[in-house]
Amino acid sequence: MELTLIQKDILIALINLQRQKDRAVKGEEIAGLINRNPGTVRNQMQSLKVLGLVEGVPGPKGGYKATGGAYDALNITTIENEAIVPIYKNNKIVKNATAAEISFTTIRHPDLCNSTVRILGNIRDFVQGDLIQIGPTPVNHLIVRGEVIGRDDSQNSLLFSITEMVSLPKKSVKHYIRKVATMVSINANIQEAARVLVRNNIHGAPVEEKGEIVGVVTFSDIGDALANGRTTLKVRDIMTKDLISVDGDAPLYEAVKVFNKHSIGRLIVTINGVPKGVLSKTDVLNELAVY
Repeated sequence: MELTLIQKDILIALINLQRQKDRAVKGEEIAGLINRNPGTVRNQMQSLKVLGLVEGVPGPKGGYKATGGAYDALNITTIENEAIVPIYKNNKIVKNATAAEISFTTIRHPDLCNSTVRILGNIRDFVQGDLIQIGPTPVNHLIVRGEVIGRDDSQNSLLFSITEMVSLPKKSVKHYIRKVATMVSINANIQEAARVLVRNNIHGAPVEEKGEIVGVVTFSDIGDALANGRTTLKVRDIMTKDLISVDGDAPLYEAVKVFNKHSIGRLIVTINGVPKGVLSKTDVLNELAVY
């Protein structure tokens, strides 16, 4: 269906306002958003009604509502129980907006990486030079950041230069754990613990007692003890006893959240509640590394 530019403007504004206010939208509200005369909007609404793209709602709280045909005419896919993909402008979230589609327009260019994002929501306050962030998306927690270089109101889309993209694999934590091959005895002294860490080129290790993981000891724990002249202590005296763990079936981004929340470098991974391995920040970085 071929629509005029003003018809597209009206439909996009109607859909955005309808999503924002969750009610019928008055013609004056649409006119104010697109900077048009209310009479012009009302005239165009008659044509859009004939096309089956808009329906009128009578009464004091009435106005206009977009039909499913309006979404089809604008090539907007409707999704039941859709997840919101947030949009940030200059580090502030844009209320009542979600990214509907991201297209990479210069993927083969050796120097540039530009993208177009189609948005359900008001984009008219965006100007060239604004910083934009899209995401995280619901599945891979993709985050795209960049700088706005253009705006297409007829498609309700922004063109921007990408400065950063971050994503995490969809697989669960258990696919990235290391089996606990190196553990330190709870009865070892700090010199013995240090030798285990140095020999295995690691910064920390689980502490075991009778074959079970009961804590974690790190170079920081050993360094604190030595700095305070407590050279005769054993691992049981300096280890972290409160095990911070993550379930092996959890998505990888949940492990990243735990790392950041507790400011730690490694987690115990459990399967059915039983400690089965270790995941470190280095393991995550190695997975994200591009060669």
